[in-house]
Amino acid sequence: MRFSETRLDTFIASDTLKLDIHIWEPDSPKALFLAVHGGLAHGGDYVTPALFFKDKGIATAAYDLRGHKQEKVHLDSFDQFVDDTFCFLKWAKDNYPDIPIFYLGHSIGSLIGTHVGLNQDRLKNRLKGFVFSSPYYKNAIKTPPFVIPMVKILSKVLPNLTIPNSIDANKLTHDQEITRRHKQDEADGLRASKASMRFGNEIFCAQDWVKGHIENWEYPLFVVLSGNDQVADTPESEELLQQLNGDLLTCVVKENNYHENYNETDRDNTFEQIYKWVEPLI
Repeated sequence: MRFSETRLDTFIASDTLKLDIHIWEPDSPKALFLAVHGGLAHGGDYVTPALFFKDKGIATAAYDLRGHKQEKVHLDSFDQFVDDTFCFLKWAKDNYPDIPIFYLGHSIGSLIGTHVGLNQDRLKNRLKGFVFSSPYYKNAIKTPPFVIPMVKILSKVLPNLTIPNSIDANKLTHDQEITRRHKQDEADGLRASKASMRFGNEIFCAQDWVKGHIENWEYPLFVVLSGNDQVADTPESEELLQQLNGDLLTCVVKENNYHENYNETDRDNTFEQIYKWVEPLI
């Protein structure tokens, strides 16, 4: 398999859309990471942490977000991401009924995870804890002040119009081999290079919602932030995370990292820190 998966599977979303799952698992897993990738990416990107945690006896299952694995990402509503992830959680509980499940998110996957964690009535303590990398709570890319209002307007009248994309593929990780993999995935149609106006507006609205609700967070949370993040605004994440109960939060900052902590050159150290945090919770 292309990303060293143990096996592949699918689950059915509430609107009957079939979504692919990449699974890396040891023979007798003692826990499961429910992994949700970032924008424009795909579930196979979790191969680096998944293989590390597989050797530690932890399985990882990552699904491909709807509207991805094509040139331009599109989404009708951010609620679809949240609902899909709850369907994914049901799949996980059905397939791994006897082991603890943790959420593993990166970037927009961390933004989705924040919405999931704050929906306590629906979550019902089915997750033991959350791990976030570079949560996308605010855009770090410098844009003219008219861009966000323009996106909000055009998302209503021209939802499929392409949003300006200033992400530099060379500033996601210092690992050149993974950068080449990203570019090959894009060439092969697995990784998107553009996003629609509707997608952009839904992300902005989801970010705004977090600002008003994150103080209600109730789950153990490990966060890895990037000191040289070119995509997600690290100071904004630090400010928002200060609203959490300090007993729930463990936060580390990788000063030299670009956006993708799970794919950075120091990733094994990051994974060791995550494993040290998660092991007592298993």
